[in-house]
Parts: sequence; structure tokens; C-alpha cells
Amino acid sequence: MRTRKEYAKMVEERFEALLPATEKDSFVLGNMPGLLVDSMRYSLLAGGKRLRPVMLLAACEMLGGDVDEALDCACALEMIHTYSLIHDDLPGMDNDELRRGKPTNHVVYGVGQAILAGDGLLNLAYEVMLANAARHPAHLDRHMAAISEIASGAGVTGMIAGQVADLYAEGKTGFGEDVLTYIHLGKTAAMFRGAMRGGARLAGADEKTMNALSEYADAFGLLFQASDDVLDITASAEFGKSKGKDERDGKLTAVSVWTLEGAQAHVRSELARAERALDGFGAEADFFRALADEAARRDH
Repeated sequence: MRTRKEYAKMVEERFEALLPATEKDSFVLGNMPGLLVDSMRYSLLAGGKRLRPVMLLAACEMLGGDVDEALDCACALEMIHTYSLIHDDLPGMDNDELRRGKPTNHVVYGVGQAILAGDGLLNLAYEVMLANAARHPAHLDRHMAAISEIASGAGVTGMIAGQVADLYAEGKTGFGEDVLTYIHLGKTAAMFRGAMRGGARLAGADEKTMNALSEYADAFGLLFQASDDVLDITASAEFGKSKGKDERDGKLTAVSVWTLEGAQAHVRSELARAERALDGFGAEADFFRALADEAARRDH
């Protein structure tokens, strides 16, 4: 298997082919407006861990799939993730002005253009995946299954559902662990599940394998989000977000439900669950064991 940096490099290089730069004030019939391209690229190429596409590619390769064939699905998954971040930062949602240490999309381009940049990335993602599927007719069923997994993770019972619950619970009292888990499984874990299951579908994995990777993805997502909640309290300015904003906004978080120490204990518990989910795999799953351990210990 490749390293995390190698997978991420593949994704970064492919982005340049899928969404090449153009003149900002270019408006040519049949082409994307230059302003749209510029705003989409601003957020898509702003850095980040590329965890979701890396996980999709690594899952596919671990199970014997073709990484090159899976690459466009991985890139599309990151486009979907980036659209969700652009919209999440908007004044009507989290109202964040900083993302990955840079001004958020709506701060740079305005709210209307930021909405369109997010819409553009979401739609381009499906164009990319469908075009890629058409290029591989021998594996068309695998590609359609992978697209379905990604759509489910990003959709109205996945990420969007979690975001709805997150907004609804904001500033309210009386919500506890059950609602918090619903939020975290939706807005965070569902996309990791789409990554793992999407990569596995492209490799033609059986249902037993799919179930094990789903368990890993859920545990990974829960520990990742709980860790994120902890970092909102403890991280330095290098974290790239506004420190303490969750508490100021009245967000339902792992810290607000379990206290800081309880949230840290929850991270450790979900890390153990993620590791158990990989018990049926050998050394080939060490990549994902290390990934979970790193996510649990991260400081940014």
C-alpha cells in the first residue's frame, strides 16, 4: 500500500486536471464562469488532511482494487466535503470567518458566490464520478455502488441529517448523549463511512468486509468529532479555527455533554472500538490502525 502522503498527492494532482484554473472574469458559453472556478478552487485547494479521499483509496487498495480507477471517486468525495465546509461556514449556519487558517469562502467572495461555489463542487462531484464510471464499463456495477455509498454518506440520512440536528440543538437545553451521537454519526462519521464503503465497493468487497469497515468508520468518525470538540477548547491559534466558538454558540458537543475529561475518555473508547473492528484483517490494515491512532492524538 502507498503512504498517506502518496495518496494525498495523487488527489492534489488530479484536482488540477478536474478543475483547472481560468481567468476570474471569463464568461464563455459552455464553460464554467471564471469567478465560479476561482471560488471553487479557493476552498478545494486550501489544504486540509484529505482524510476522506485517502481513506477511500487506501480501502480500495487494501482490498485489491485499482487505485487509479478509484481516483476520481476519491476526488469527488473531497469536493463534496469541501462544499459542506463552505456552506457550514456561512452566516446562516456556523458563521465562521476562518477555515484552515484562511478567511472562509464567503468572507472572500461574498455569501451568494460562496453558496454557488458549494453548489458547483457538489454537482461537479457527481459529474466526475459518473464520467469515471462510464470509462470503466466492466466495473460499472461497482462504480454505481460506490457512488450510492458516497451519496448516502453525504445525503439526507447522513451528513445533512447531522447538520440539521446540529443546528436544531444549538442554544437549546435538555439534549444529551443520544442526540449528540446522532449529530456526530451524521455530520462527521457518515462521510467517513462513505469513504470506506465506497472504496470497498470499488474493490468488489463482500458484505462481511463492508460491515467491518462500516464499524471502523463509525468509530473513527465519533473519535474524530469528539477530538475536534476537545480541540475547540484546548488548541492553539494554529488549529485554524476560532477557539472556543462552540461554547459561545451554544453547540451540543462532546465537551458540553461529558466535560473535557469525559470527551477525552470517549475518544479513547472509540479508538479501541475502531481497532477491534479491524481484528479480522492482518497487517494490511495497519494503515487504518495508525490513522485512527493519529486522529485520537491530534493537536490540530
